[in-house]
Amino acid sequence: MSDLLVETPLGNIFARTWGGGGGRGAPIILFHDSLGCVELWRDFPQQLCTRTGRAVVAYDRLGFGRSDPHPGTLGPGFIRDEARTALPALRAALGIDHMVLYGHSVGGAMAVCAAGAWPEATEAIVTEAAQAFVEERTLAGVRAARTAMRAPDHIRRLARYHGQKAHWVLDAWTETWLSPAFRDWRLDDDLRAVRCPVLALHGDRDEYGSLAFPERIGALPPVDTTVVILEDCGHIPHREQPGRVLEVTARFLQGASRSRPPLP
Repeated sequence: MSDLLVETPLGNIFARTWGGGGGRGAPIILFHDSLGCVELWRDFPQQLCTRTGRAVVAYDRLGFGRSDPHPGTLGPGFIRDEARTALPALRAALGIDHMVLYGHSVGGAMAVCAAGAWPEATEAIVTEAAQAFVEERTLAGVRAARTAMRAPDHIRRLARYHGQKAHWVLDAWTETWLSPAFRDWRLDDDLRAVRCPVLALHGDRDEYGSLAFPERIGALPPVDTTVVILEDCGHIPHREQPGRVLEVTARFLQGASRSRPPLP
């Protein structure tokens, strides 16, 4: 395991790697959720590295965790923007040619957008509890969280991982998703641009999104996709059912390189 800072046009981002360059296949890049960071993946990256035999890379998006503060607010295009800013810098710093993109929650949408932007470099995508459009169920969960998490004890918990950026992190999630400018966001065009195998994992009790999300992710890419609904599971499958997530992901990635169709 090793840590590094990566320079981007807007500031430095913190990254951590597990495993070396001699892994079996392209490294896995992790995209965290709206309140997440490297530390909040806990031991999942190491488990994923061990189970798949691939190197794993996780990073804190700008404004999160140990990365520099974000210079402004998140605009309605922030999900797609991640493929244009942080990802190229991360790939250059680590010498990553081909990659597997794995994202949790909004990070799953970022993984899809990045795969659409870099089809020749993306071997496979894994989405976990990813959103595909703005659903009322998601907004209801965000509204409830905004009220609850503004309490001092919740802010203190966020500050353990994000430091003085804790208030910004909370607002970046709640105010962006609840903004009228974000209401029409959807992942459809990015899904149609995907050219690699896709695995969509989703809990049947996910409080931030119905099964309409994995159904959309499974239906739109012009390639075969695999949708796995995890029974009795909420919004954080890698924490609630790590064994099942690791098993399904490892099996999927074993065949991803062989099943990838040629680029047009």
